[in-house]
Amino acid sequence: MIKVIGEGPAVLALHGAATIEGHEWARGLADRFRVYLPFHPGFGESGPAPHICGMQDVIMHYLRLVAALGLDRPHLVGHSMGGWMAAEIAVVAGERFARLVLNAPAGLNHPDYPSTDVSKLAPPDVPHYLAHRTEIAARYFPGGALAPPAEQFIAARQREGEALSNIRKAHGMGHPNLRRWLSRIPNDTLIVWGDRDRVALPGQAGIWAREIPNARIHIVPGVGHFAMQEDPACVTAIGDFLAG
Repeated sequence: MIKVIGEGPAVLALHGAATIEGHEWARGLADRFRVYLPFHPGFGESGPAPHICGMQDVIMHYLRLVAALGLDRPHLVGHSMGGWMAAEIAVVAGERFARLVLNAPAGLNHPDYPSTDVSKLAPPDVPHYLAHRTEIAARYFPGGALAPPAEQFIAARQREGEALSNIRKAHGMGHPNLRRWLSRIPNDTLIVWGDRDRVALPGQAGIWAREIPNARIHIVPGVGHFAMQEDPACVTAIGDFLAG
């Protein structure tokens, strides 16, 4: 399942390890770009995907999707797990894309910057980790203004948790050799990170930027893992970079 909004050069935007926050953020790009917003196999409005047994299956899925859509060197944007996903796509097929944006990407698992496994947090604590201003993340959780009914929210998280487990089967939330591969990324790359991120620590930004040849860093002050939701200027900065 894929949603499409806006007009202009194509952008393929990959969501994180859940679809809690939705795609509303992408309206900030839709005045300049045609934004393709797929749901990963087994996530959101996509159908079941029991065949997925690692990130490589998802990478093949998206390379086939780009071909099926007939997209000619779209920009590639990924948040959190979607950032890890986008990075691996660029490693193996970067020449098929234009610019690359990695927003607080997962995947490196650097021992100096341990990530938080949100699935192991007590449910009331999760919004505190996703946003520096907790009320921003709380909007998407039961009782919040942008949340579905509690039963629907819980069912979606259970379903997406199973799909995430399939992706993590091979190597967990990352790949032990990912850092070695990043030098193969040919794309101009923007590394975006909220300086208050408690899920993926912002100190990792320098590692990504050092390993990717044509990378620069954009640190967003005063926001957490949901940087695009907390500060719309973050989306504007991404659009400016893509417009190049």
